[in-house]
Amino acid sequence: MNVSVVLFTSDLRLHDHPALRAAAEAREVVPLFVRDRDVMDAGFAVPNRLAFLADCLRDLDAGLRERGGRLVLRSGDVVDEACKVAAETDADEVHMAADVSAYARRREQRLRRALEAEGRRLHVHDSVTTAVAPGAVTPASSDHFAVFTPYFRQWSGQHLRPALTAPRTVRVPDGVGSEELPDRPGAEGLSPGLATGGETNGRKLLARWLRDGIASYEDLHDALAADSTSHLSPHLHFGTLSPVELVHRARQSGGPGAEAFVRQLAWRDFHRQVLAARPSAAGADYRTKHDRWRSERSAREDIAAWKEGRTGYPLIDAAMRQLLHEGWMHNRGRLLTASFLTKTLYVDWRVGARHFLDLLVDGDVANNQLNWQWMAGTGTDSRPNRVLNPVTQAKRYDPDGAYVRRWVPELAELEGRLVHEPWKLQGFDRAAVGDYPDPIVELSDGLARFRQGRAGDSADD
Repeated sequence: MNVSVVLFTSDLRLHDHPALRAAAEAREVVPLFVRDRDVMDAGFAVPNRLAFLADCLRDLDAGLRERGGRLVLRSGDVVDEACKVAAETDADEVHMAADVSAYARRREQRLRRALEAEGRRLHVHDSVTTAVAPGAVTPASSDHFAVFTPYFRQWSGQHLRPALTAPRTVRVPDGVGSEELPDRPGAEGLSPGLATGGETNGRKLLARWLRDGIASYEDLHDALAADSTSHLSPHLHFGTLSPVELVHRARQSGGPGAEAFVRQLAWRDFHRQVLAARPSAAGADYRTKHDRWRSERSAREDIAAWKEGRTGYPLIDAAMRQLLHEGWMHNRGRLLTASFLTKTLYVDWRVGARHFLDLLVDGDVANNQLNWQWMAGTGTDSRPNRVLNPVTQAKRYDPDGAYVRRWVPELAELEGRLVHEPWKLQGFDRAAVGDYPDPIVELSDGLARFRQGRAGDSADD
């Protein structure tokens, strides 16, 4: 019987996995995951994602064992290890999912050349980590869409492949060596409220979301205290859930909430098609404004206050503390904290993007970097000068202050909207906030007044 290798990357699941189904059909298959030395060396393998990854790998192995197989784990250079496994098992082909980053595309090209030199084939499958493949829809004048709305119109008209069931059996050839599966790392560096990874947990979360959450998503997705978003982003990042299946199942649910949720999945694909066409946007301005950001040295104290959730603006601090505790942050919080760092403190978006990647369990190059650029005014936003006023936004999206009180206990005794402006307390009442800091920068007439006396952009709201 012929042998195929399935190289898992950011697609750690059994359901709706075209590469696995193609490889496992009428042949033996080696399900392979390589702990990538280059990813480790680049600093991308941070504690929160390593812990979630360990959950995913153990769950994937358990699912394969239920079907008669097992996961083969190796460490090192992905191309070298994939070729070694193919040679050890005399596999004639390797299957893997397409990806969009510059590194992933170089890896694919290297692997293809190495396999072809040995007389083997590489099959790369689209629509495994995206619903619509990058480049599947393009405007007439460019290789990618730079504006979301026209992209979404074409994206919505695409025919998606049907979602695939998980294979019933997986036959793995005997004698394939594997390393021990990793355990979750110790508590040091881990967010204490980090979610548990793995396809089993992801599918339970999806079922609960479709049953109890998606119907109200249109109305509540920005309500910070309601916490009414899906929390599926870590599972999409690690590929324990399929974006194609999510679109199909959301559309089956129907209604405004499902439509709004599908739109968010389209945003995820939008960022991927931008990064696929402009891989430099992972670290360079997509549309430069020739800004001269404050130096990290001069902004050191402000950056530290932002990271620690001690800026004196309660909603900003609540969101940053949620990030520290959970390794995750509500999407509205991500927009606000990014706006505050780049537009109010005038700190380079790359500083914030790096901090998010250090902590976010769903830390994803395409979404993270391009969302940061969107808020910094260097990305695809058609209104690059927009500024999100943290007080106005707090009163709009946390009107009763419940989100702030949850994450900023120093302010728990303050009633109503007063929690959003504790600096307005007078006299004896000031003791009610304990050691909560004064604002590190003043907001006046919708303008951010920098410590250097420099004014920011006009506030959006």
